[in-house]
Amino acid sequence: MGHEPGMTLREKRAPVSAHREVRISNELGLHARPAARFVKRANSFRSEIWVVKDGKRYSATSLIDILRANLDCGATATLEAHGVDAEEALEDLEKLLAEFHEKDNA
Repeated sequence: MGHEPGMTLREKRAPVSAHREVRISNELGLHARPAARFVKRANSFRSEIWVVKDGKRYSATSLIDILRANLDCGATATLEAHGVDAEEALEDLEKLLAEFHEKDNA
């Protein structure tokens, strides 16, 4: 896990940059509990990850930053990552944001 098929453990992937537009669909927005889960998940990746909203950049690995971003329901933001697992990180975080919405409507 964490490497491409056919790669040996000693091979290194080149860092890449990735970004994705996301919309917050959780009825209560990204309040403390889901924000904490988001930050914990972001910290599980090796890449540097940010949330960009209204022209400001917030660290996805900082709970204070994520709460300061005011990610209310309906808000749009850009997830940005740079590192060896940038694509995987953004895909996983985007899925996590969708899960928050699904749990609200369950």
